[in-house]
Amino acid sequence: MFCLQSSQALQVLENSLRKHLPESLKVYGTVFHINQGNPFKLKTLVDKWPDFNTVVIRPQEQDMTDDFDHYNNTYVIYSKDPKHCQEFLGSSEVINWKQHLQIQSSQSDLGRVIESLGATNLGKVKHKQCFLYMISETAKKLAPSLVDAKNLVVSSNKLKPFDHQLFKFASLDVTHAALVNSIWYFGGNEKSQKFIERCIFTFPSFCIMGPEGIPVSWALMDHTGELRMGGTLPKYRRQGLIYHIAQHQIQAIEKLGFPMYVHVDKANFTIQRMCDILGYVPMPCTWNQWNCVPL
Repeated sequence: MFCLQSSQALQVLENSLRKHLPESLKVYGTVFHINQGNPFKLKTLVDKWPDFNTVVIRPQEQDMTDDFDHYNNTYVIYSKDPKHCQEFLGSSEVINWKQHLQIQSSQSDLGRVIESLGATNLGKVKHKQCFLYMISETAKKLAPSLVDAKNLVVSSNKLKPFDHQLFKFASLDVTHAALVNSIWYFGGNEKSQKFIERCIFTFPSFCIMGPEGIPVSWALMDHTGELRMGGTLPKYRRQGLIYHIAQHQIQAIEKLGFPMYVHVDKANFTIQRMCDILGYVPMPCTWNQWNCVPL
């Protein structure tokens, strides 16, 4: 096992991961932000170097003190050979299988290994799989072979007009974390709220302020570079606000040069339609999250 710490090695890793997109997308996005100053203070592990097979990004050990906080105890994994990475992932120095944790990857093939290791460590594994999209600006830069020019035209005529008198674009504040947490599909508890607060504090966030002076629609970004936790208050749904906040977010983050991508639940046809209207590029691989709980 090797822990990559030098800026030179981490840049070499980023360049190598770029060659394996889109399957490496979750790890690529994370390493990109590590190379931008590592604001989440993450640790990068490889099974060998420089000819690595498997990469695992995780928090530092001293930051994983809560055995029940799977929002913090998150591992992001990419493997060139998913069928033969069990020994590396099974090491207690790489993954602490005694904790509540979650594993994220753009490779569904890792499932068998993760489920096997979960069973070996007497744990329960729950898998969530979603569609994965790159924002068109990112896809054109990182994966042009996947881009169909016909899909890149934003169908602005399908969007409801934005009422600038009633609504204003703004940034989220950490005090808004409870509001975001209240309707986040994966949230709704104290630990998820702490994670949301950290994301708001660390990365750019965007919202639309309503007439009551509170956010009514919003979009965040997490430590892997993924655009996540978007939502709209029930009272303001079906007004197209999520489309406008998504456009606003993309335009702002594009100026920073960040890679942008998003996952969408397979049953969320509204957001799938939004992705189509905004010209997002569907990936041939999927977004995957495995929640592992020791019994």
